[in-house]
Amino acid sequence: MARAIALCAAALLSLLAAATARIPGAYTGGAWQSAHATFYGGSDASGTMGGACGYGDLYSQGYGVNTAALSTALFNEGLSCGACFEIRCADDPRWCNPGSPAVTVTATNFCPPNLALPGDDGGWCNPPRPHFDLAMPMFLKIAQYRAGIVPVSFRRVPCRKRGGIRFTINGFRYFNLVLVTNVAGAGDVVRVSVKGSRTGWMGMSRNWGQNWQSDALLVGQALSFRVAGSDRRTSTSWNVAPANWQFGQTFSGKNFRV
Repeated sequence: MARAIALCAAALLSLLAAATARIPGAYTGGAWQSAHATFYGGSDASGTMGGACGYGDLYSQGYGVNTAALSTALFNEGLSCGACFEIRCADDPRWCNPGSPAVTVTATNFCPPNLALPGDDGGWCNPPRPHFDLAMPMFLKIAQYRAGIVPVSFRRVPCRKRGGIRFTINGFRYFNLVLVTNVAGAGDVVRVSVKGSRTGWMGMSRNWGQNWQSDALLVGQALSFRVAGSDRRTSTSWNVAPANWQFGQTFSGKNFRV
C-alpha cells in the first residue's frame, strides 16, 4: 500500500514537473544593454501609425504613443513585433533629462537601414547597430529635442496590457489573415494555431508583422486560437469567435499572466 502511494506521488510530481517545463512562470525580461535612440512621427506621434508590424491605428489598438521602431539588429525580421522595452537615456548629461527617467515602449515598426550613410553619422539603424527610433513623445520624456540622438540603456520587460489578446480576422473564404495584438507577457509571438469547431489544431504561417495566415475553410465554425511567445509559454483562447463570425471582426481571448 505504502509503495503504491509512493508511486502515485512520484507520478504526480513528474506530471507537475512536465507541466512546469512546458509553461514557465510569468515573463521576467532581460538584462540591461546599450544602444542609441532617435525619434520620429511628430509631436502627436501621428507619423508612427501603420508600420511593419501591421498594427494599423496604434491608438485604437491600445499602444498609443508608447511605441518604437527597431533597427535590423533588434527587429529580427518581425519576430520582435509586440515586445516591450524599458529605455533610459545614459551617459550624456548635456542632453539626458534630469534623473534619467525611463519609458516603456512596444515594438510596432521597423527602422530601415540607410546604407548610403555610415552607422555613426546618419545610418543609425544600419546593421549591426541596436537602435530605437522612438515615437517623439517618448523621446522627449528621456532627452531634449535638440539632442537628435542619444545613447540609451535598454532591457526587455514584461508587457502589461489591458484585456485579452485580440484577434482581428481579415481575408476571404479560403484565406484567413489574423492580426494578433495586445499580447501581454513576452509580448512577441512566435507561433499561432487555429482550431475550427469541426477541425483539429492547424498551424498558421506568419504573413507579415503580426498577421498570421491560414488557407483552411473556417467559415461557419467557432474558432479557437493558441498563441506562443518567445518565452515558450502558450495561451489558448477557446471558441473565442462564434460560428457566425464575419471577416473584419475582432475578438478578445485569454492573455498571458504578468
